[in-house]
Amino acid sequence: MKIKLMALAFTCCVVGAAQSDSKKIKEDFKPSTKNQPGKEYPQVNSQGYARFRIEAPAADSVRVSLGLGGRGGTKLEKGEDGFWMGTTEGPMDEGFHYYHVDVDGGTFNDPGAKNYYGSVRWESGIEIPAHDQEFYALKDVPHGKVEQILFPSPSTNTSRRAFVYTPPGYHKDQSKRYPVLYLQHGWGEDETAWSNQGHANLIMDNLIAEGKTKPFLIVMTYGMTNEIKFGGLRNFDIKPFQTVLVDELIPYVDQNFRTVADENHRAMGGLSMGGMETRTITMNKPGVFSHYALLSGGVYSPDDIKKEDVKLVFLSCGSKESPERIKESVAALKSAGYNAVGYISEGTAHEFQTWRRSLYELAPLLF
Repeated sequence: MKIKLMALAFTCCVVGAAQSDSKKIKEDFKPSTKNQPGKEYPQVNSQGYARFRIEAPAADSVRVSLGLGGRGGTKLEKGEDGFWMGTTEGPMDEGFHYYHVDVDGGTFNDPGAKNYYGSVRWESGIEIPAHDQEFYALKDVPHGKVEQILFPSPSTNTSRRAFVYTPPGYHKDQSKRYPVLYLQHGWGEDETAWSNQGHANLIMDNLIAEGKTKPFLIVMTYGMTNEIKFGGLRNFDIKPFQTVLVDELIPYVDQNFRTVADENHRAMGGLSMGGMETRTITMNKPGVFSHYALLSGGVYSPDDIKKEDVKLVFLSCGSKESPERIKESVAALKSAGYNAVGYISEGTAHEFQTWRRSLYELAPLLF
């Protein structure tokens, strides 16, 4: 992964009170699905524009900063009632976005929106409805469970947290054993990201209900990535997390859940910096996993693969990232005899809609 990818794509600029005819905004705004209960703002419309309304009667300046790290911004205008309002200059990509509010230089969350851990802090979240949102929608199908576990970590002298998705039926049939996907978050996020922002559990529930994937467990833990500053990837040491994952978490999961405890039934994947972790660990420990997945997290060359019988190499990114790198890597891996699959999320960048779609494409290929 290259850290510069993290800064892509979420940028939204200053609102214009007057829009030209070519940028006519439809006034069909509705509250975002990520709003706090009963809150009317922020709102989104059918074109993908977002509108914000912040109460700050004593403020001199209010701006909404969207995206990982809060780059870019939408300047709000103050009304006589003390509320500041504004609309993004252009439509945003489909899916989930982080944002926060800058009030006179201070950073705050929007009281109208729910909070999600990203950018190494709890950020406000907004959802731009996607044309394909059905695959992660909450439906009337059998649901799995996402449960928190605390596992001992002698290497860090503490107990660490992970979340485990168990598929529908796991707790009924006590004889069945399952493969496991170890799925990592990106920089600035934590082990809650794939469930809260990514809807990994709903994606799996829907795929299983449709008979499109085999049931398997997903284990999500903190990648110990946020101790380095944004842009400081060169300073990240994989060894402490590699020890936690391989020597502590995997044995704990195999002992406490009904897994098929061998490398052929164990996969690792991650988004962005979690992809970098996946790439490094699968290269360092080729006998632990048999399925590899990098979601906007770099690529492999044939020489990187240290395991001849690796069952799957899955590479993905958004069409607004570096799709040619994915295509070139997949072609090279296939030429070398590996089962490599590439996926490009159309119309998205370094963001959760890319990774939701990537998981949806990946899951049926596993195990």
